[in-house]
Amino acid sequence: MTTHVQPVLDVAGEHVGRLMERTEALLHEIAAGHGAALGEHASATLAAGGKRLRPVLVFVCAGAAENEDLVRAGAAVELLHMATLVHDDVLDRAPMRRGRPTVFWTSGRHAATATGDFLFARAFAQLAATRSPAAVKALSEASSSLARGELMQRDDAFSPTVTEERYLERATLKTGRLFEAACRLGSVLGVPGEEAADALGRFGDRIGLAFQIFDDVLDLSGPPDQTGKSRGTDLLDGTATLPIIYARAEDPSLADARPESASEAEALCDRIAATSALERARERALAFVAESKAILSLIQLSDNQRLALTLIADGVVERYS
Repeated sequence: MTTHVQPVLDVAGEHVGRLMERTEALLHEIAAGHGAALGEHASATLAAGGKRLRPVLVFVCAGAAENEDLVRAGAAVELLHMATLVHDDVLDRAPMRRGRPTVFWTSGRHAATATGDFLFARAFAQLAATRSPAAVKALSEASSSLARGELMQRDDAFSPTVTEERYLERATLKTGRLFEAACRLGSVLGVPGEEAADALGRFGDRIGLAFQIFDDVLDLSGPPDQTGKSRGTDLLDGTATLPIIYARAEDPSLADARPESASEAEALCDRIAATSALERARERALAFVAESKAILSLIQLSDNQRLALTLIADGVVERYS
């Protein structure tokens, strides 16, 4: 488990740490339990790690609840996230993810596609076991949104006219909806109940948007030894992110720039950094964090729960800062 979420676990209560440990064990059991080939690829994806932020959201939003359905939900939301990463690597022909070779790069398109499909299937199998229609609906809607967002991103590839509004719609679909689903899952399977699901879902959506914007900033400015990839992968893919959109507005000559190598992408990152785009994007992310905290003020939560969710909101824009 990553140290990124440790401050949250320290205040959320010992039961959240226990739920995380049980979820991690379940993820390893799922990855290794379905044949040698799929098991190897799924385990490699799991070993690449990550913050496990979405399961943490499930458990913190559940309040004082501690049950097996929450473990299944935490595993389900992480499996869906893992599946999207594997499929993204196929679409992007990505060689590395978090400093490790991708399944696509080591084993090819067919193996990676099958691995992603397997992870998707196991996510819904886990959630179906909760027998909660509201929980299944939350993850199903997030899955549909992810697909729509990916298609939108493909349609927008290398377009110099993508607007901020279009970007935010895409980021909501690709990232915000899964954060929202994690918060809804915790609510409907935990103490707050379905009546709090809408508000906690809106909280998740806002921090998901902040998370995505800051990820896009890191793609242009983050140190490769910490991000696990070279700078400018979005530029090479033709993905117009918010800082790129801001930079193009400030320096129109950037609109037609199409790097064809990692070194050209690095040089283009430096040109973008010379504008105010990165700072403007960070400020936009912070505005979404502020919105998420305002939503928390409207929900009846325990002091520890409120503090833990506030730490999560702050943490999404503090990586590598």
